[in-house]
Formats: sequence, structure tokens, C-alpha cells
Amino acid sequence: MDFIKTTEQDSKYNNLEKMSIKDIISSINDEDKIVPLAVEKELSQIEKLIKTVVAQLKSGGRLFYLGAGTSGRLGILDASEIPPTFGVSHDLVVGLIAGGDKAIRKAVENAEDSTTQGWNDLKQYSISNKDIVIGIAASGTTPYVIHAIKTCNENNIITGCITCNKNSPLSKVAKLPIEVIVGPEFLTGSSRMKAGTAQKLVLNLITTTAMIQLGKVKDNKMVDMQLSNNKLFNRGVKMIMKELNINYEKASTLLTEHKSVRKSIQNGRK
Repeated sequence: MDFIKTTEQDSKYNNLEKMSIKDIISSINDEDKIVPLAVEKELSQIEKLIKTVVAQLKSGGRLFYLGAGTSGRLGILDASEIPPTFGVSHDLVVGLIAGGDKAIRKAVENAEDSTTQGWNDLKQYSISNKDIVIGIAASGTTPYVIHAIKTCNENNIITGCITCNKNSPLSKVAKLPIEVIVGPEFLTGSSRMKAGTAQKLVLNLITTTAMIQLGKVKDNKMVDMQLSNNKLFNRGVKMIMKELNINYEKASTLLTEHKSVRKSIQNGRK
């Protein structure tokens, strides 16, 4: 099947500058409704990828996201939220972006066109075959990502990808590809929109499911979360109150002492 870059195809909406605000936001919302249905079609592939992610993490490996532009920023966003949410090391899930950290806020010219920098960035983390690398690229044509994935394959490192075009160059090199086909964007070529939303949804599925499988959740609660502000401390207290059937004062004392919801519950039962 030929590669067709649907993310770059012309929008079905014309004369956007003449549309009312109501028509613009209604049309964008209509397009956004397509995204979860497109993700649903890829659930079996997403499941395969997650099973491999879990296996690698349980064996002492790490999960790396690699992307450029919006895709790279989404990977970094997901990776950065895992330690506070699940109480794991910042080294467990790592997001890398073409152009380095300065590219998180401002585009770095030609960074995504490098055929060597992706692998060089991974080598800074002593990447090994214990790890798994997921390339993120809406178009599936980003050289920074594709060549890094190819080199990972050559070094027996498991690879996956998230893209929004069918049969893209990235999908063909990644061992565990995910292709969420959302179609043309409301604003032609603006893949920060539906494609970006699709990638964010898939990333949510990957890391949330992986952390649950790794035992970082009890019932439906984030019992290993970092208590980094008053809101999270109070949320932790409420978890302990419910789990141990005790009042706020006792739960707060436990959490202050043990600095962990999980440890507070364990010690509260002794």
C-alpha cells in the first residue's frame, strides 16, 4: 500500500477567515470527535506495545520517547508527569526532543532533519537492549526519529512508534507501530491539532496502564504519588481516611510521619 500523508492533505473547510467564532469552534470540535474513534481502531496494537513496555520495565529497563516539535513536547510532557503521579524515578520514562531542552519552548531550526542526533541523544543515557524506544511523529517522516529507530533496531533495542499516517517510513522501521489515522486537520497541515490529541491519548494509555501493571496504583488511587503540594497532601489524607476508616487528624498524622500514602496505609494497619 502506498504511503499517503493524510496529515498534510487539504482541509475540507474553506475560507476560515470568513467563518464566525461559533462556526470555527464547532467545526474544530467536530473534527476532534474523530480522534478517540481512530485511537479505538488501534487498541490491539497499543496493547501489544504496552505489554512489551511493561516487560522491559519489569526487567530493569527504561522507556524512551523520541520526537520533534509537538510530538517531542508531548513525549516530554508525558514523561515528566510520571514521577510525581506514580512516585517512580525520573530515569524510568525519558522524553527527548530534537534540538534539546531549548526546543521545548522554541523551535530549533533544522533540528528534526538530523539523521544522527536522535541516536546521539539516546547514547547520552547509555541506551541498551534492556530499554524500549518509542518514536513519535505525526507525519511518520521525521529524520531525527526514523534514523534513531533504525539504529536502535541495529543494536537489538526494542522499538515502537506513534504516527498518524498509514504505512509511513517510521511505521515501516518500528517493530511495534501504532498508526492513529485522524485524517486532514481543520487547519491544513497543523498536526498539533487532531494528530497531537491522538498522540496524547495514546501516551496516556501507555504510561497509565504500564504503571498500573507495575503495581503503582491501588484500587483506583495514586498511592505512590509525590506529596509536592497541599492539594496532593490532602488528597493523600482522604485516601488514607477511606482505606483505614479513620478521621482526618489521624490520617494526616500518619501521612506526615511516613510521607507516603502506601506506607501510611501499611503502618496504619499494624
